[in-house]
Amino acid sequence: MSLETAVLVEAPASHSTPLLILAVAQGELPSSLAEVDQCGGGALTRLYATGDFSGKRDEVAVVYPEGPAAKVMLVGMGKVAADQGTAIRRAAAVAAKRARTLGVSEAAFWVAPEAAGGIDPAALARSAAEGLPYGAWQYTALKQPPEDRRAPLERVRILLPQGADAAGDGHRVGEAIAAGQAFARGIQVLPGNECTPSFLGREAEALGERHGIAVTVLDRAAIVAEKMGALLAVAQGSDEEPRFITLDYAGADGAPIVLIGKGVTFDSGGISIKPAQSMEDMKFDMSGAAAVLGTFEMLGRLRPKVRVVGLIPSAENMLSGSAYRPGDVVRSHYGKTIEVVNTDAEGRLLLADALSYARRYQPACVVDAATLTGAIVIALGHVATGVMGTDDALVEELRRAADRAGERVWPLPLWDEFRDLIKSDIADMKNSGGRPAGSISAGWFLREFVDGFPWAHLDIAGTAYSDREDPTRVKGPTGVGVRLFSEFVLARAS
Repeated sequence: MSLETAVLVEAPASHSTPLLILAVAQGELPSSLAEVDQCGGGALTRLYATGDFSGKRDEVAVVYPEGPAAKVMLVGMGKVAADQGTAIRRAAAVAAKRARTLGVSEAAFWVAPEAAGGIDPAALARSAAEGLPYGAWQYTALKQPPEDRRAPLERVRILLPQGADAAGDGHRVGEAIAAGQAFARGIQVLPGNECTPSFLGREAEALGERHGIAVTVLDRAAIVAEKMGALLAVAQGSDEEPRFITLDYAGADGAPIVLIGKGVTFDSGGISIKPAQSMEDMKFDMSGAAAVLGTFEMLGRLRPKVRVVGLIPSAENMLSGSAYRPGDVVRSHYGKTIEVVNTDAEGRLLLADALSYARRYQPACVVDAATLTGAIVIALGHVATGVMGTDDALVEELRRAADRAGERVWPLPLWDEFRDLIKSDIADMKNSGGRPAGSISAGWFLREFVDGFPWAHLDIAGTAYSDREDPTRVKGPTGVGVRLFSEFVLARAS
């Protein structure tokens, strides 16, 4: 169940609610909350006086005052920065995650003016509408309900000051992006025995029917007819058939933006098998595909004036008597031959055929997202996504969109010297350059299939899922890429 948000122009002191959430900057009790404090019998003053709360980032305190709010939660935003959109989004997520434990079905969210940093009401409403559902998200469908089950958080009203009646448009955008991100996370979290390539195809078709978006799903026979030899090689070791999914949102005429998402629904590594430890997390190897689907959920809700095409090559990478082998040479959709030196470097094979297929759209640009390399985790940890590409302006455009979205990216070079890492003795290239510059050599491999359009690659292997909880989210899928893609596409639409 997704969290519902709405905008309400009302002062927090007069709003009756089971839970009033107050986002505040680091420092003393804001003067703007004097009336709330007075209505609550001075509970906020006492809280600050004890030193138990000072508004540091992610700090949370709950008090039980007198007055129209049964509970008041204070959430720290840290020091005020130049752009508070990210801080508001984060505080909203922290608040919603904590609110889930309080047994309230509805709440209200207010950002103290001293903490807003001059952000306009529409942007504030958008940031809050993105953050609240993000923090409230959890997946329980495969569990028995707990005996002490509390009421789930279902609705949050975003309180805005007088004169903020026009903030509804900002809220509408944030709500749509949040829905897209929740949709992506709901697919990411599924186990590999449920989320198969054919399942992704059905989800795409249902999304298309829901929003009037053209969707085509190619089965194995159609993929063979398209001569997608790289995708077929990865898929041949599994009983699950591959799928090649296209979504076409025709919000405007002209050359489309093409978004490509890697859709490996489970990655055993194939014959180059992965270690057993944490292999269960390889269900997240379709996170790029989830990001593309989540973005189309946003497009269907907002209907911006832009054309966007989504491409999702999907397969399982399994080992069996029919699996592709190290040493095999496969012919890609583009026509180039690839020597397979590592069957665990399979995602780039899927993307190679998708990048080649994208040429038929004569795209304005192509951006792919993929959990491509463990090397990107060594380079950037779980903090940032790696980005590289053939067009510096496109890479910079994505970097700015990522900053606005709160999904950081960091550029890596594709210098010609790195091309030597994927030279093959018997084919046009090999599919892995080994450990040195592993993320960059993978990027260079993809570049071999880029022809006639600006292209950028996002390596989300370190940011697609988390193996631990943090103040904003539960362990598991992050939905990364949806906010970034949304910012990027909406900026081009405007």
